[in-house]
Amino acid sequence: MPYEGSAQVKPLQEIDARNIRGLFFDIDDTLTTDGQLTAEAYAALARWHNSGRLAIPITGRPAGWCDHIARMWPVDAVVGENGAFWFAYDRSKRRLSKRFLQDDATRQAHRLQLQRIEKEILLAVPGCAVASDQRYREADLAIDFCEDVPALSMQAVQRIAAHMRAAGMNAKISSIHVNGWFGDYDKLSMTRILMREHFAIDLDSQRTHYAFIGDSPNDAPMFAWFEHSVGVANVQEFATLIETKPRYITPGRSGLGFVELVDHLLAHTG
Repeated sequence: MPYEGSAQVKPLQEIDARNIRGLFFDIDDTLTTDGQLTAEAYAALARWHNSGRLAIPITGRPAGWCDHIARMWPVDAVVGENGAFWFAYDRSKRRLSKRFLQDDATRQAHRLQLQRIEKEILLAVPGCAVASDQRYREADLAIDFCEDVPALSMQAVQRIAAHMRAAGMNAKISSIHVNGWFGDYDKLSMTRILMREHFAIDLDSQRTHYAFIGDSPNDAPMFAWFEHSVGVANVQEFATLIETKPRYITPGRSGLGFVELVDHLLAHTG
């Protein structure tokens, strides 16, 4: 079902999947459903990876999680903290490669600033909380508005983002957190760096061979850039906040929508 008043968003069945070589995907409420990674969604990811095509999560989740994901999941690499870094694990060499956009000293200086801003936001927006995964982060501040706290209004969520921007930060709203950071990067910019540096692929000239699936405003740069950009059905909940909408939408929500995309791509790719 397309967004209300947005005829340009097409059903999943219309995506031309014949030459797709890789899939980029968000995690929370795209791969997962209600905070859970279902057996069906994980099996779909494994089917896609085992087909020999690239599988790369592009997430706002922290470095600590991404270390585990790169090592343990059927993926080829992972971009984390909304573009702060990429990790890739070489199983044959048992070696994890890490590429941060900012150096250690810069990230440390920023963390001191983030601690101050964190306290200001908690006072300014009652009911929000520091995300439970904050201690595993390297480069950003994550404020929880519905994962482990009662859901806040979208007005309150936007106040969190506005406070971050007033402090000179980039701020992006996901389905569970508001993420803020210092630096000119996002999910797309680090995805392009990853593909160039680790896979020797110029994504600018090869973008039609890749698809992206997501669900929330922090996925907007990916939705805008990829011809094969897909939203799971619950992306409609953020219709008024997403700057650029995906070109296609799945019938199912969250992990079910991810499974539907993988099944469609595997049925139609050569």
